[in-house]
Parts: sequence; C-alpha cells; structure tokens
Amino acid sequence: MRNRIILAYTILLALVTISLFALEDNPAKAIMSLLNIGILIVPLVSSIFCTIYLYNSAEFIELLVAQPIRRSRLLWGVYLGMITALLIALLAGIGLPLLLLHPAATSLNLFFISCSLTIVFASLATLSAVLTRDKAKGIGLCLLLWFYFTFIFDGLVLLVLFQFADYPLDTAMIGMSMLNPIDMARIGMLLQLDISAMMGLTGALFQDFFGTGTGFFLIVLVMIVWMAFPILLAVRRFNHKDL
Repeated sequence: MRNRIILAYTILLALVTISLFALEDNPAKAIMSLLNIGILIVPLVSSIFCTIYLYNSAEFIELLVAQPIRRSRLLWGVYLGMITALLIALLAGIGLPLLLLHPAATSLNLFFISCSLTIVFASLATLSAVLTRDKAKGIGLCLLLWFYFTFIFDGLVLLVLFQFADYPLDTAMIGMSMLNPIDMARIGMLLQLDISAMMGLTGALFQDFFGTGTGFFLIVLVMIVWMAFPILLAVRRFNHKDL
C-alpha cells in the first residue's frame, strides 16, 4: 500500500472519475468513458504492476522459499497482497467517487467489472512471471496478453465472421466470446446500460442470450474461471519450479 505506483494510480483514477462527471451533463456518458478506462487502463496497470513487483521481489521470494514455508502459501500470500492493494486503489479511485456522484446500479456494476478485470490480469501477470525468469520476457509476455485480449482478439472475431458469413455462427461466437475476459466484461456492462448498438459484433450478436438471467450467470461464471485458472496454474508451476 506504500508503493508509489499504487498511490499515483489511486489519485489518477479519482481525478479522472471526478473530472468526467464534472464535465458531462449526462451520467451515462461519464459511465461509458469510465468503462473504457476499466477495460483498457485498469488491466494494463494491473498487469505491469504485478509483473514488475514479482520480478523486483524475486530475491526475497527465493529467500523465503529456503525457509520452512510452503511454496503455495508463499505465492498465494504475494498474489493476495498485490490484488488487495490494487482493489483498494480501485475502491478509493473509482468506487467512492461513483458512490458519491452517481449512486446507481450501473456504477456498482462498473466497479465490480473493474475489480474482476484487475484480478484476471493480476493472475495472468503472476503466471507470466512464474513461467520465465527473464524479466524482459515476462513483461513482454504480459503486455502481449493484454494487447491480444484488448485489440487482436476482436480483429480475429471479425475475420471469422466475414469469412464464414454464410454459415450460422451464433453458438460458435458465444464460445469465442468466452475466450476473452475483456469481451465478457464489456458485454455485461453494456447490457446494463441498454445500448446494444454500441456493443460491437461480439456483444450485439448475442444480446438476446446474455440479456437473460442465465446469460448473466454465465458471464459471472466465465469471469470466475478467468480469475482462478491462471493463478492455480501459476501455483502448480511454482511448486515444481527449480529456483
């Protein structure tokens, strides 16, 4: 919590949130702008912070591994410490301003979406740091994952849609959307705002499905899987890694 990056991150989020609501007469427009920050900037900061923190703490972690401490408990402790600091920063930077300036269901949904993406990309960053000892490769892999989920994935989806436009792809596209946590978060938020025209092909195509109670439950389930799977894989790899 004393990390300067966390403090600067908190202040920046608070300033941006307050400024958007001060500049926009329509709260929905401010929420949309914050959504872009939540699905682009928040995952990027979470990825970079966690990766750099893990590499900078590598010698300390190796020292603790030599002590009678379970490796899994050690990694879980570091991971939970990182995401706790990031989530408190989100609470102070986005959660509290939203509560004061626009206390509504959409604000709560935006905050939880930002928190879920923070946890997802912190898990991916932890996995990247565990997989390789080289700091440059680890940070590069982490940034590549962020770039893929943010930009490349939707381009691949559009390519599939255009190439197979003559075939019924509804079921296949639902499955493809689940492969991207950012898409799932975007769909869940924009369904709450009821502006399907702005959802893009990966969201508007399945508005009828994801707009139901079953679809919302599926979004939550997929996000939980994205949060848990990378960190569980990282813990398993860390337990057998030669340090």
